[in-house]
Amino acid sequence: MTLNANTLLTQAPAVLNVGIDAFNPSVIANGGTLTHLQWQPPGNADPALAWKLAQLMADPRIEQANVLATQRIINARPMWEDIALRADGVWPEMKNTRLLLHAGPPVAWGQMCGPMRGAMLGAVLYEGWADTPPQAQALLEGGEIEFAQCHDFGAVGPMTGIISASMPLIQVRDATHGNLAYTNINEGIGRCLRFGANGPDVLQRLKWFEAVLAPVLKAAVRHAFDRSGGIDLKAIQSQALLMGDEVHSRNAASTSLLFMALAVPLAAVSGGKDAIPQDHIHQTLDFVAKTSQFFLNYSMVSCKAIMDAAHGIAFSSVVTAIARNGTETGLRISGMGTQWFTAKSDLPQGLYFPGFKPADSCPDIGDSAITEAAGFGGCAFAASPALTLLAGGSVIDAVRYSREMYEITVTRNPSLSLPALDFAGAPCGIDVRKVVDTGIRPVLTTGIAHKDAGVGQIGAGIVRVPMQSFVRALNAMAEQFMSAPRPAQAGRPPWGSSKVAGPHFLEKG
Repeated sequence: MTLNANTLLTQAPAVLNVGIDAFNPSVIANGGTLTHLQWQPPGNADPALAWKLAQLMADPRIEQANVLATQRIINARPMWEDIALRADGVWPEMKNTRLLLHAGPPVAWGQMCGPMRGAMLGAVLYEGWADTPPQAQALLEGGEIEFAQCHDFGAVGPMTGIISASMPLIQVRDATHGNLAYTNINEGIGRCLRFGANGPDVLQRLKWFEAVLAPVLKAAVRHAFDRSGGIDLKAIQSQALLMGDEVHSRNAASTSLLFMALAVPLAAVSGGKDAIPQDHIHQTLDFVAKTSQFFLNYSMVSCKAIMDAAHGIAFSSVVTAIARNGTETGLRISGMGTQWFTAKSDLPQGLYFPGFKPADSCPDIGDSAITEAAGFGGCAFAASPALTLLAGGSVIDAVRYSREMYEITVTRNPSLSLPALDFAGAPCGIDVRKVVDTGIRPVLTTGIAHKDAGVGQIGAGIVRVPMQSFVRALNAMAEQFMSAPRPAQAGRPPWGSSKVAGPHFLEKG
């Protein structure tokens, strides 16, 4: 071959680069074409972690446990069965105490983000524990208020996730496994307690929830419960996936389906001696119709009921909760009890509303990532092309995110169909081992909150769960699982309880 005939030396190169991207600029600068593949060595490039991972990957106890966990996820049937008119009627710990529940893993007052502090202050005013914002702040700073995580009470809350004694709760039961889950009622967007707003308008809306909205919702769902065992939330979620929602950041279709499920029972309870006032029914339906995100809390509590049914299975590496407090992101793992595996939260990436920029945003916050744990949200992004208009990217990106999630999950959920993927079942059962093995971090669809209290939502996009949370979980799993004696012969492992049990854990402010 002559020098002139060697095209490698006479034409711009076409390069496939794997892993480190430092080679890329020189290729592009010299007119080459480049395809870059994201890759890193297994075990987060840590040899010691990779060895632990290899041993856990070969453990049949984990494989069997994960099959059981995902069967529980697939078979769960979350039914909305009631509205508890006061949280302290559900949890005795809230009676005659100053206790506030919040989203995410534990966080002390000094480490709370701006929206979390603002919401805490608003809840203190709402409960009448203080008359003015300065008095409320003095109580919080002085350690007079106790804090606990929603998840430790079988509950979830969006954004700041604050729940206090007087707040009404949505009550959901997994009809298959029997466990209960709770959440508060969605306030909409803008100036809301969940974004840290605490002015008179916010507190007045919460009082209206107590006096009007909650009793009307209770009447509707109890009518449905008496006839059919309640309202099937998983059926609404599954149908909404076929209508363009991923049932986390986009809930337009699911809210419409819930509206339909409420309308007939409310028509039935609008007449008679003990009837709900017509004006209250009108106010309720008007609020739901105008609040496109109203179903978000129902989606979250449905997923909480689903994932609690899969929690507590010995040796399972399935993630049963992803939660963020505006400072840290935490994971709970089915086989690892109530431990949180935390890391610093990332800033969401996406589109910002006019007048806002990334520097204005709060690190990722809220319990709503429980939807991804159950196979919705980022796992089901392919179902919601319209969401890309709000969150940025393209429909191709949405499909790619869902395909990525298949790489880090145990199986597919046949009851959650994704039309853009030829109606394949949504990814089911995020596996800690697969995340650390592949380097693919779960993608969450999310709203972007302003870093200051009370401004509200300033955009929407996606965020990845920090890898360090998975690394810490895998290290803990290796220590616990590998020290446990292996059975002498193949068979079913000694499963733990499928329900979250034990005491509630409180943090002092």
